[in-house]
Amino acid sequence: MHGNESEFLQGISGFLGGFYITLAVINGIAALYVWEGLHKPKLALVWLTLAVFFLILSPLALSGEAHLMEVISVPESIRNLINAVIGIPWVYSTGTLLLLSLLYIFRNFFVKPVVAWTGLNAALLLMGLSITNPSFAAIVTKPDNVPIVGLVFLLGFFTWLSANKAVTNDQRMKQGLEPTEKQDQEKVLVWPDLVYTELICMIAVMALLLVWGILLQAPLEEPASSVKTPNPSKAPWYFLGLQEMLVYYDPWMAGVVLPSLIVFGLMAIPFIDFNKQGNGYYTIEQRKFAYLTFQLGFLVMWVTLIVLGTFLRGPNWNFFGPYEIWDPHKVEALNNIDLSEYFWVIGLHRALPSAPPDAGAMEQIGYIIFRELPGILLLAGYLLVMPPLLAITVFRKFFVRMGFLRFMLMANLLLFMMLLPIKMVLRWTVNLKYIIHIDEYFLNF
Repeated sequence: MHGNESEFLQGISGFLGGFYITLAVINGIAALYVWEGLHKPKLALVWLTLAVFFLILSPLALSGEAHLMEVISVPESIRNLINAVIGIPWVYSTGTLLLLSLLYIFRNFFVKPVVAWTGLNAALLLMGLSITNPSFAAIVTKPDNVPIVGLVFLLGFFTWLSANKAVTNDQRMKQGLEPTEKQDQEKVLVWPDLVYTELICMIAVMALLLVWGILLQAPLEEPASSVKTPNPSKAPWYFLGLQEMLVYYDPWMAGVVLPSLIVFGLMAIPFIDFNKQGNGYYTIEQRKFAYLTFQLGFLVMWVTLIVLGTFLRGPNWNFFGPYEIWDPHKVEALNNIDLSEYFWVIGLHRALPSAPPDAGAMEQIGYIIFRELPGILLLAGYLLVMPPLLAITVFRKFFVRMGFLRFMLMANLLLFMMLLPIKMVLRWTVNLKYIIHIDEYFLNF
């Protein structure tokens, strides 16, 4: 094992050394910009110090020696703690929700370029320290997963950029000023301005793909075989959110109903949106409800599922910590129980209602409905009672401005969206499998 570990460290030494040199160069450029462009010598000194720090780490990484690599690695105690915490599904999901909530509440602080640059350096440093762990490196540096790592950082950048522009506009409008977008009304010609820009972007992307294709091997495997399937068998990254949803719903629900509702909800936005503010410029204050709904649906209920499915779901679709070895023999005993079992067997201490052997088709349907009555009533109450309850309480202003039809459409779309996190929490906490379980007619919810 020691020999394999030494060989692994030697193999990543060149990449890790180049990684730290790149970070040093980037922070050096940032220090130069802050010094010359912003005339902030104290801040420039901070980034210059950080550049020197990364420059010191690079020879330690290039050495490939185990005793030197330990200096630039995440300590084992911290790795075990992270595995224990993030290795619990509900902690991961609630943690990401809490993190995004804090970013929203304190957005005026986090959108500052200095804070964002500090956070980026901290994330990249943590990634560099983690690469020395074979389990983490095997997942992150896998050719299939490399673009996903890049997309995560790009998503963070563009989310920060939009929030920065929105906060700036909100502060300007509080002062009675126009949004920054309305200050730049200058028109440019498609030719040559736009075409030249697109040409330069095309050349840069082609160069990037060429280098990418040389450095990373194509993730091709052996020919498909019905007797030997990959473990874990994963969909393309953009479908991993749907694959994760299959853990909590039947295929017809996770693969057909919910995606259809997502498409339908996106199509319905222009018809249910009554807020005329915030069109053509970034803002949060004028469109808080729309902003929070989008961030919840996209970041919390889609992006985090993709990250979860990519980096934390291992063999047999078990949940693993980021530094945990993907052991195919790992067994997690789960006793998933339907709501009808909770009600009849555990709550009333009696067997599930079932039709006699000689019962007719209609009588069998009656027994099935009676058996699943707790789930049917619960789901009906959620979808039928909640909308009018919301209309007279927390969403009363929305109901008045939107009218009955538009509000009911919006409320039901929101309730369907919230069914996913509700079902996830129920599965993780009380092992609830189905609210309504009708296997006789392939109707499970």
